[in-house]
Amino acid sequence: MTKPTSGGFTKTPGWLDWYTGPSKPTFKLPEGAVDAHCHVFGPGAEFPYAPERKYTPCDASKQQLYALRDHLGFDKNVVVQATCNGADNRAMVDALLNSNGKARGVATVKRSVTDQELQEMHAAGVRGVRFNFVKRLVDFTPKDELIEIANRIKPLGWHVVIYFEAVDLPELWDFFTALPTTVVVDHMGRPDVTKPVDGPEFELFVKFMREHPNVWSKVTCPERLSVAGPKALDGEQNAYRDVVPFAKRIVDTFPDRVLWGTDWPHPNLKDHMPDDGLLVDFIPHIATTPELQKKLLVDNPTRLYWS
Repeated sequence: MTKPTSGGFTKTPGWLDWYTGPSKPTFKLPEGAVDAHCHVFGPGAEFPYAPERKYTPCDASKQQLYALRDHLGFDKNVVVQATCNGADNRAMVDALLNSNGKARGVATVKRSVTDQELQEMHAAGVRGVRFNFVKRLVDFTPKDELIEIANRIKPLGWHVVIYFEAVDLPELWDFFTALPTTVVVDHMGRPDVTKPVDGPEFELFVKFMREHPNVWSKVTCPERLSVAGPKALDGEQNAYRDVVPFAKRIVDTFPDRVLWGTDWPHPNLKDHMPDDGLLVDFIPHIATTPELQKKLLVDNPTRLYWS
């Protein structure tokens, strides 16, 4: 079913809409599990998309997000500001305010944000800001502005979420290690999973986490990283198997500094739209014991977002 974009906006040509009929996961999530990376898009008629956006999505409302939460068996969400909404955080904040305390947020802010606006977002449940370094998604923000923002949010106890691609880590290393807060990396820094898990590129990311105990990682988005895709060559379900060694290594090595989320409604995918139930069934392949699963899904996100 093609999903609408309201408010007079037209979807980006070829846009893949989120999957309407996700399966029920076979993996039973532990009580109190948190989907620690997801988004809302508009709806455009209520929360217009940003003029500077690089894409226009289909609408994906808070009601639809929370229905998915209940279907999959999660208890809470962390709603990350989508780049299509720019630094206008109203849709994300509205989702938090209508969550009955079951959602926290990560905002996008500019240097011009006022202290009062930061306090209001904190009261609504925002606990971090996101810095995006993926050039196809956002325009470059000067690093001195980002450091200024990080220093302003530190007294609130917020953290910084960073989104970048593996090849850019050497260039960004000095900036990332200068950030004064907890730092959460989106999607393991987008490793190239066709390269060895113990090769120099991923070893650099492991070194980044090992040498900097303030750095956390989301072991998320196998659907973005996988070359194998959601099914094995023989047709049996074996979802995103080529991503497993990378995510499992991070979970095993840094069990107290990992998070997991669906990334619903999966912006900017070009190949396929994942079944969110299948994504949940990916979890026990990367967190292989009940203890690791509880840390990944309950203890760590609760400590970072609700403590």
